[in-house]
Amino acid sequence: MKPVATKDAGDGTRSAVAPSSSTAEDSSSPDPESAGFVKRHRRAALSVLGAAMIVGFVYYVVPQIAGLGPTLRRLRAGDAWWLALGVVVEAISIAGEVVLFRGVFSRPGGHIGWRASYQITLAGGAATKLFATAGAGGVGLTVWALHGSGLGNEEVATGMVCYELLTYAVYMAALAIVGFGLWFGVFPGRAPIGITLIPALFGTAVIVIVLLIALVDAPAERYLAGRAARSSGRRKRWLDRVATVPRALRSGLGAAFVMVQRRDPSLLGGFAAWGFDIGALWASFHAFGQSPPGAVLVMGYYVGTLANTLPLPGGIGGVEGGLIGAFLAFDVNGPLAVLAVLAYRTISYWLPTLPGAIAYLRLRHTVADWRSDQLASGLCAADSG
Repeated sequence: MKPVATKDAGDGTRSAVAPSSSTAEDSSSPDPESAGFVKRHRRAALSVLGAAMIVGFVYYVVPQIAGLGPTLRRLRAGDAWWLALGVVVEAISIAGEVVLFRGVFSRPGGHIGWRASYQITLAGGAATKLFATAGAGGVGLTVWALHGSGLGNEEVATGMVCYELLTYAVYMAALAIVGFGLWFGVFPGRAPIGITLIPALFGTAVIVIVLLIALVDAPAERYLAGRAARSSGRRKRWLDRVATVPRALRSGLGAAFVMVQRRDPSLLGGFAAWGFDIGALWASFHAFGQSPPGAVLVMGYYVGTLANTLPLPGGIGGVEGGLIGAFLAFDVNGPLAVLAVLAYRTISYWLPTLPGAIAYLRLRHTVADWRSDQLASGLCAADSG
């Protein structure tokens, strides 16, 4: 009997596919299960391979090219107490993310409690390490989990926009406040225009644009909907999806304003997430010497982490280079900047990876349980009807 092939249904299950009508079988063709496995995991495998190559290049090749061998060997001589403090404050930073996530998505009688928020946050962080691009991998996994919890498309979209706005409002506000403060001499430290004034203007522009969404969302939606109505095919489908963006942005912005107006305590989680992550970098500097002035540390951190938008696995290489480059522009000692950044990235990148992988495995079981409960509830409702 000819074996029946299967294909991925997109939710972790597999559905049967009718065998080919051809009577002749090619014994040399590859096993469909193996081919499917390779196809499904090719991107992850390439990301892991790329990460390994970058790490190997940085560890083995860069020291020979740039003479960083003694600098990298000094990593072992870092003050263990300061590095341990960095680990502690990084854990508090992750806890801040969990607090904010729960504050945005928790509902009375819903599934998003502390345990689910912890699993989604850590698993999303692990996904971001594989697919950086400003956290796109983490966003995709988070949306999948939220749908599995029973939230509808509109509620998920509003919540995600609200969460991202609250998170990156701190980022943009810090760019503006610290950047202008350094440029105008309010804070001590050098003020190169490229990493103070320009990022400050960028952060201010982003804040203004987001606030203007409440005024232009309706005209923008009508315009895009009109264009979609006059289009066809793939262009029409794309415009239909884009036309929903202004409404989602407005809804998310409104939800964020509501949380701010009622002084929701979970908002502190957003400040803690950024602040304690910078604290891990501060502790890493002290492990090898002295930290730069507070404003320089904050600005170097935010400007340097903009490299996370590069489509590298977890931003490996890009973030390190961005941070080191930013601190060098502030005249921070070069070897100290390299040591501190590498130690910080070890703390913030590698240490949460194993808990994130475990959280992902647990999250899969959690989502499966949610879907089983929803299926059972639907069957009970059908029987009672």
